[in-house]
Amino acid sequence: MLAKYLNEVKELLTLVEKEEGQKMKNAARALAECIQNNGIIHVFGCGHSHMLGEELFYRAGGLAPIKPIFVEDLMLHKGAVRSSLMEKQNDLAGSFMENADIRPGDVVIVASTSGRNPVPVDVAEISKESGAFVIGITSPRYANTQSSRHKDGKYLYSSVDLTIDNHIEPGDAMMEHSALGIRFGSASSIIGFAIVNSLMAEAVEVMIKNGYEPPIFKSGNVDGAEQHNRELVKKYKSRIPLLEG
Repeated sequence: MLAKYLNEVKELLTLVEKEEGQKMKNAARALAECIQNNGIIHVFGCGHSHMLGEELFYRAGGLAPIKPIFVEDLMLHKGAVRSSLMEKQNDLAGSFMENADIRPGDVVIVASTSGRNPVPVDVAEISKESGAFVIGITSPRYANTQSSRHKDGKYLYSSVDLTIDNHIEPGDAMMEHSALGIRFGSASSIIGFAIVNSLMAEAVEVMIKNGYEPPIFKSGNVDGAEQHNRELVKKYKSRIPLLEG
């Protein structure tokens, strides 16, 4: 089963590369343009999807102008069942997005595999209204097997400027066993991490081709990194207060 799971993940990554490669390159160009024009890349997700923001933020070898939109009530550590219920509330996003500081020229990445719940949809809608370019990481196939919980019947894939399909099956479980009546083995986080890191790597290459030095953090555990990172924090802290706390 271990080998089967890993093989399923590899096949899914290959599928994403084949089917979403051009859209991912388009997304990476948008990221590079944003950074070159002094914009910020915001990342949002509820539940496990919020980890994509964690993955990219203040990451060794990662781009500096990344601002995760952390809403603790929508994370699992404040109560898993509670966070799931809150994600399904219409009009909740407005309560925290008014302080998100989304500006024209920014890019916002919103992750929600099912794409049916109101909060991610509203984050995308509010971000577009604020002038940002919005990228959705979601599974349209999953969404189209379920009714929308949004008051206007919207899904994430229909509320963004560019959709990257993570090709996750409805239910987010790849594995099955003859002794069980329930599928298991989720893959949305692994695929999501691969997608966002691929976007950042491609954006770095685009910036290099454009003659722009990508703002990349060095590992704090490598000698000589402290001054380099301090300069990047100084540059971006006014728009990303989380860099200093």
